[in-house]
Amino acid sequence: MANVISLSHFTLPALAYLLLLLSSTAAAINVTAVLSSFPNLSSFSNLLVSSGIAAELSGRNSLTLLAVPNSQFSSASVDLTRRLPPSTLADLLRFHVLLQFLSDSDLRRIPPSGAAVTTLYEASGRTFFGSGSVNVTRDPASGSVTIGSPSTKNVTVLKLLETKPPNITVLSVDSLIVPTGIDITASETLTPPPTSTSLSPPPAGINLTQILINGHNFNVALSLLVASGVITEFENDERGAGITVFVPTDSAFSDLPSNVNLQSLPAEQKAFVLKFHVLHSYYTLGSLESITNPVQPTLATEEMGAGSYTLNISRVNGSIVTINSGVVLAVVTQTAFDQNPVSVFGVSKVLLPKELFPKSGQPVAPAPPQEISLSPESSDEQPSRLVSPPREIVSSGAVKRPLGSLALWWWWCCWCIAFCYLLV
Repeated sequence: MANVISLSHFTLPALAYLLLLLSSTAAAINVTAVLSSFPNLSSFSNLLVSSGIAAELSGRNSLTLLAVPNSQFSSASVDLTRRLPPSTLADLLRFHVLLQFLSDSDLRRIPPSGAAVTTLYEASGRTFFGSGSVNVTRDPASGSVTIGSPSTKNVTVLKLLETKPPNITVLSVDSLIVPTGIDITASETLTPPPTSTSLSPPPAGINLTQILINGHNFNVALSLLVASGVITEFENDERGAGITVFVPTDSAFSDLPSNVNLQSLPAEQKAFVLKFHVLHSYYTLGSLESITNPVQPTLATEEMGAGSYTLNISRVNGSIVTINSGVVLAVVTQTAFDQNPVSVFGVSKVLLPKELFPKSGQPVAPAPPQEISLSPESSDEQPSRLVSPPREIVSSGAVKRPLGSLALWWWWCCWCIAFCYLLV
């Protein structure tokens, strides 16, 4: 019986680990295998493989692919893909990868005004000439879905070819989308590709300052991060497990209550608030949507102790990621950057930690760590209010013996008097 129990204690954790390993493996996306079921997408699939984008997508677990069928590849499009330098072609294809799983029901729920969706091109941090996101719109009358941006020509979704919740959806579109900043007149002879293309591993240090500048609506957060100096700490923490940064938008700072003034906080508290927006692990948007442990420690947790300064991350209404700080509830509004080991997400609220901001919003001083002194430094020092006085000391300052000891002493005296009286 003991052997059986021992075996079960060993087998269950091993089985759980095996299932976790299999599930994480299954979550990885093999774009080539998915597209192999559609011969009419062979040209687009070959471009993904030759450019290295197919391999780049293997590390992701939630996306929508905008694939151009062979029949929609005009001679101009084929010529374009042949003339572009490898790095530019890779960026063009990244613009066809939406970093959000869009099911058929998601497409039907898109409002007439449209919905902005981040692309892999924007998340790469290479969009120096404009936004890398696209706007997905749906015509209520015809039901047709178009995708584009203010500076690009819209393409029409021809058909939803494949959907594998919650990992990948393949939509066929009627042409390639060329984002702003990509020079379609460039050629390999006029503009040779750089020695190290964007398909190589990310550089050792990623410039968070430049990422936030490119985001256009993170000006207040950037000024706070630079002034406090913690942005340097964030960049140093990129190595190892990486980091995930939640950056409040400028409108999030405008929506702060009137009694919350971050600029007036002491430098130490301000640093805690900023570090409260950073997880010491790299998460993609898809990973956040499927996170198994909602309570996540932050960089502030590492300084103030386990269980403090944590964020509660969850998913609502399918693909909306919410972040609960204990004081405010924020929503992830955009992916500003996503390239292992760093991801940067815009959030709708400034994350106020409950340790510093009670429900009233007024900041409170953080409790200093309790220190135990083995020998008093001075007899004149007042005892801490957390230390209870001895039982013998009362508020008047008089010494009072415990009741049990006094009764025993009185009983002993009475017996001694009685014994002396008998002797006499």
